Amino acid sequence: MTVNDHIEEFHGLPVFDFAKAVEREEAAAGTLPQATAVAWKVGLDYDSEGTFGERWQRFLDTVDTARVTAVVIGQWFTEGPEPFSDDALAAITGSAHRLPALRALFVGDITYEESEISWLEMCDVTPLLTAFPRLTELVVRGGTDLELEPVRHEALTALRFEAGGLPVEVVRAVAACELPALERLELWLGVENYGGDATLDDLAPFLDGSRFPALRHLGLQNSEFQDDIAAAVAHAPVVARLASLSLSMGGLSDQGAGALLEGQPLTHLHALDLHHHYLTDEMQQRLRQTLPDVEIDLSGGGDPGGRRRYVAVAE
Repeated sequence: MTVNDHIEEFHGLPVFDFAKAVEREEAAAGTLPQATAVAWKVGLDYDSEGTFGERWQRFLDTVDTARVTAVVIGQWFTEGPEPFSDDALAAITGSAHRLPALRALFVGDITYEESEISWLEMCDVTPLLTAFPRLTELVVRGGTDLELEPVRHEALTALRFEAGGLPVEVVRAVAACELPALERLELWLGVENYGGDATLDDLAPFLDGSRFPALRHLGLQNSEFQDDIAAAVAHAPVVARLASLSLSMGGLSDQGAGALLEGQPLTHLHALDLHHHYLTDEMQQRLRQTLPDVEIDLSGGGDPGGRRRYVAVAE
């Protein structure tokens, strides 16, 4: 029920940990990768000295950031979770002029050993979009105190919010954004105990096809009411123009999968991601037989007869 591993690739590039290079004094030895060759991860270790702002400044002073295209933000704290806005957000947005080529930003590549996802203290992340008008991909991990204001962003093609509980205000703000280039949208909705208070009605703008004209992938994932989402998706106008769909990481059962198959045809999809599910063997076979040309991910199945169904990421 947690995030176990750091990402190894982002925006099509291998992730290079600048913090580890600093600790090994490689940053001063001139052995760093080319600026465009990697996604640069900047953060602190639990025993790091100094602040995130100081580490970020060293990154700016050491790397040819004018050519950096992808950045991954790790821990911005050492002894315990601190609000992202206190030091890290201001440092990043305040140096936007030093990152004119930045196209992809991942905030919060943090595993459960560093902090449970529900403990990550976020803030209003709207400034990340306004400070980087050419950004094409944004991923934000953590839902506690997360905020977003509706904005218009011309360049963004991929947006993902990862949370054990995604606040309904954020879901509604995403729906109210004007993102004409958005092709991929993924929302980890999470559970109510950790702030995931969106309802099926709040997802309607993503399903009726009225938002995001360029959308080709939709992920409504990690939900306690995954069956209800599947039933709504079965008749959602947006599905006809999708190339891929993800209803993974939640409590999907035969009820939801059956409703999905009894709705509109899904044979046009290239991929259907249902991993971490609670489907019987019979339903899995039915899915494969009904959609023989669709790449279906049915990995990570749980006990269909169990008393409880858990989402993949909560605490």
